[in-house]
Amino acid sequence: MSKVPLITAEQLYDKLNSGNDVQILDVRNTEEFDSWKIEGNNVKSINVPYFNFLEEDDNNLKNLPTNEEMVVVCAKGGSAQFVAETLAEKGYKTSVLDGGMLAWSQFYHPTVVALDEKMKLIQINRLSKGCLSYAIISEGKGMIVDANQKIEFYTELASQYHFTIEHVVDSHLHADHISGGLALAQQTGAAYYISSGEVKGTDLTYTPLEKHESIRFGQVEVEVLALPTPGHTPGSTSFLLNNRFLMSGDTIFVSGLGRPDLGGKAKEWAQDLYDTVFNKVNNLSDEVLVLPAHYADIKEINDNGIVGAALGEIRKNNEIMRNADREAFTEQVAGAASTEKPPNFEEIIAINRGELHVGHERAVELEIGPNRCAFHHHD
Repeated sequence: MSKVPLITAEQLYDKLNSGNDVQILDVRNTEEFDSWKIEGNNVKSINVPYFNFLEEDDNNLKNLPTNEEMVVVCAKGGSAQFVAETLAEKGYKTSVLDGGMLAWSQFYHPTVVALDEKMKLIQINRLSKGCLSYAIISEGKGMIVDANQKIEFYTELASQYHFTIEHVVDSHLHADHISGGLALAQQTGAAYYISSGEVKGTDLTYTPLEKHESIRFGQVEVEVLALPTPGHTPGSTSFLLNNRFLMSGDTIFVSGLGRPDLGGKAKEWAQDLYDTVFNKVNNLSDEVLVLPAHYADIKEINDNGIVGAALGEIRKNNEIMRNADREAFTEQVAGAASTEKPPNFEEIIAINRGELHVGHERAVELEIGPNRCAFHHHD
């Protein structure tokens, strides 16, 4: 068989942002494809399961493009290699995503949100899961918010931008991905912050967020105000940076709110979410830029490559944030309990609480799949 070129997750990302259409041939089974796939505004995906190609039935080829390159994708890369080489022998143009969806799940991309004489704010997008984390940098010192599992990305970022990680913060106890927060703090000697309500009864070493009205670092005193915003989880905390940026965790999304049912107390936590939306966040200016910890749709990435929106725009576009009737709000939000939950969320929560320890390979496997932390989108 002829060899076909391998492309890395980073090279695929560059293709997705080239402005040209990208043709994906996904050879995983249909259930896996329907649940979680590579997405983009210019992505065209075809799903033909690997086993179909073993039958050498030309009907499997009838929907494949003959005049454009297909990036062949599978779970870990092996099946895609076989299919791509088979198709190449038939005259199709193919390449293979090296490492498959497993590699795609580990790809993180940084984008600068703001840069001025006081600070630099970077949003780190883990595209495969819609997970977002942040680096705030000032005077050679930095804070990482909602670090994902691949902590070497953040240490390399610190090296690239010449800052020392002094503070690591988790906005809440994550259910859809393994937090890298504590491990990153331990490796760098930084302080690790989380609300004590999130890790009650654990042996984790942490600094309680509720004991800090602000966390200041850098000679210019970049100020991060901890703003308790329960709802998605009881100790969910948002961070207001210089009164301009709200890192909202999983409390407020660009097109939704955090689901309150993952702790089994949907109605109780929905009441907390109501108070957050209509009492605490209500006092913030419409001009504040909301930067969440997740997004649910690729369309939430704006033309600058950033997931974020002015709070005023979110209020205008999100019907649930205008539903000031407490009872109606609670009923609508608590209905999220009937929707599909994040894959492996109970095991992931146990890991994030320090109650379960798994090897690296198992940890990576646990995270494969979409995030399902939002319950409501635009009207």
